[in-house]
Amino acid sequence: MPSTPKGTRDFLPDVVRKRNYIFGTIRQVFEKYGYQPIETPAMENLETLTGKYGEEGDRLIFKILQRDQKLQKALRAALNDGEQYDGKLPEKDLADIALRYDLTVPFARFVVQHQNELSFPFRRYQIQPVWRADRPQKGRYREFFQCDADVVGTDSLRCEVEYCQIFDEVFTKLDLPVEIRLNNRKLLAALAEYIGEKDRLVQMTIAIDKLDKMPLEKVLEDLRCQEFPEDSLEKLKSFLEVTAKDFSNGELLDEVSRLLGESEEGIKGVEELRFILEKVESLGLDSAKVVLDLSLARGLNYYTGAIFEVRPLTENQVGSICGGGRYDDLTGIFGMKGMSGVGISFGADRIYDLLEAEGKFPEKETEGTKLLFVNFGETEADYCHEQLVKIRNAGIRAELYPDSAKMKKQMKYANDKQIPYVALVGENEMEGGTLTVKEMTSGEQLNMNVDELIKKLS
Repeated sequence: MPSTPKGTRDFLPDVVRKRNYIFGTIRQVFEKYGYQPIETPAMENLETLTGKYGEEGDRLIFKILQRDQKLQKALRAALNDGEQYDGKLPEKDLADIALRYDLTVPFARFVVQHQNELSFPFRRYQIQPVWRADRPQKGRYREFFQCDADVVGTDSLRCEVEYCQIFDEVFTKLDLPVEIRLNNRKLLAALAEYIGEKDRLVQMTIAIDKLDKMPLEKVLEDLRCQEFPEDSLEKLKSFLEVTAKDFSNGELLDEVSRLLGESEEGIKGVEELRFILEKVESLGLDSAKVVLDLSLARGLNYYTGAIFEVRPLTENQVGSICGGGRYDDLTGIFGMKGMSGVGISFGADRIYDLLEAEGKFPEKETEGTKLLFVNFGETEADYCHEQLVKIRNAGIRAELYPDSAKMKKQMKYANDKQIPYVALVGENEMEGGTLTVKEMTSGEQLNMNVDELIKKLS
């Protein structure tokens, strides 16, 4: 029996319709805010991707071997006096291209390559698959879609404000209450300085980012194992305990300002967060709740300012469903300095799982064929096709069974596809210009003309 590679999936029609509902909702909001669609190739030059995700990320890049003679030449060159290949061949000789790991680095390459064709600030959105050579497990795939939006060429914090609005609008349309968590990389840097570990920012933030999954003492123990001094851990513990109190966002910023006020980066981080929160509050959000979370530390390889994470406020917990943040010089990795930007990404797979668990997929948006015409023969099929033109022009999804098969087979087809209405057209219906329409759930049959049917199904 054939199968898909591990960590990849086939999607049946009903699943694709539901996924398209998610993508369509996100796309509609992106375009409403002025974002333009782009696409980049599934493959990038290997040198474009490597060195951009850290050591762990580089290991998860799917590399594509050189082809035919190039590969044979590289392997022959690696042989040492007729011995077997010893594994010391430089990777660039074995592979020169790779499947994209995310959409952000290819976007940075895209901006640099097409800079003379773009108007800045440039707002883009991109909905495409990415690949990671990860160990497949529940909720973690080797191939999955990302839904990204970025604006580059501006330092304005109003972009961060609009991203809060975009999160809110998308999840209001999807009928999912969410919490938008905010932090700032500058505050994390100031905290590392405050505890006397300025040069160990990454280790500190990786640890405290786990506070939503483990108790504070366990986090401190992890840092203790990394030989953080006890006085540094005491300062960190005190800070996290104070800021974990039940403060409003404004009160929490005041407390952070008091604790980290001597740090220039800390002052700047507080100012940026205060601006975002005040503007968001003045504009109002329909359903999302905005919360400061000083343990939030995702993506420090990229981010230099605000950090976003969105979590659902539902009984079914699937973790973070969106993220993003500000980066000051992403295109600098390709030689284009000073191009500040900010971006967000929606986790389509987790959003799908959540909508499914909550029963939030609207039937109207995800339904398939609504009406099936039974085929009783060539004459009847010709009549049905004429009616189908009018019905489809009215925007109703309808089809004719292609063969004049047994009635039982055609009705089974309607049931298997969950088609709610079946039209039966015989000699009497053709003479009277009508249709006999069966509602599959109730079994009720009605006789009506095509205009009445369109009105009913619309």
